Amino acid sequence: MRYEYEINELAKEESWRMFRIIGELVEGFDKLSGIEPAVTIYGSARLQPDTELYVQTEEIARRLGEMGFSIVTGGGPGIMEAANKGALEARTTSVGLNIELPEEQVSNAYTTKSLTFSHFFARKIMLVKYATAFIIMPGGAGTLDELTEVLTLMQTHKIKPFPVILFNSRYWKGFLDWLQSSVLARGFISAEDLDLLRVCDEPDTVIEIVQRWHTKQEVVGKKALVR
Repeated sequence: MRYEYEINELAKEESWRMFRIIGELVEGFDKLSGIEPAVTIYGSARLQPDTELYVQTEEIARRLGEMGFSIVTGGGPGIMEAANKGALEARTTSVGLNIELPEEQVSNAYTTKSLTFSHFFARKIMLVKYATAFIIMPGGAGTLDELTEVLTLMQTHKIKPFPVILFNSRYWKGFLDWLQSSVLARGFISAEDLDLLRVCDEPDTVIEIVQRWHTKQEVVGKKALVR
């Protein structure tokens, strides 16, 4: 009897969990509606403000904000903070989509729209849904997860194709070499799957890629993989 009771309680908990996820999605749709055009910027939460990469991220977000783009991030410290800070400097919409973690991630102070999610699933949908382009700064496992999910969604035609910009070619070289020599070589992906993946090292290049895609649907810049 006790076992049956525990199973029933677990089933109830899973049902309520489904409604909590739906609630997070509804809140996200309501709060973020109308922020387009937007650019989502991913990257490490561990980056310190006194680094060149932090300054470059801030500049990229500020310049995109001055062009009329909203900036969307995961809402935490590091790269996310730099991007939201740049957006706030440009007086554009600065969105932070935070996540509840065992070691709590504190929302940065530079957002004008902020949401906190319990479920990565719902948060990742919101990070993707309103984006015109994706900028992937150096980061760890979470950043790799977000990058590969975006590529998979485009590969399977679940979202419209948009430029995916990898910033700092030296950092991404090992990952791209592996894609080229192992994954592509074995036929697990095709070169066409990554046609919108661009690599750059200068904020000017990032701005040009986003602007040309948004205004003319043209993809410029260095391709990640050589055919």
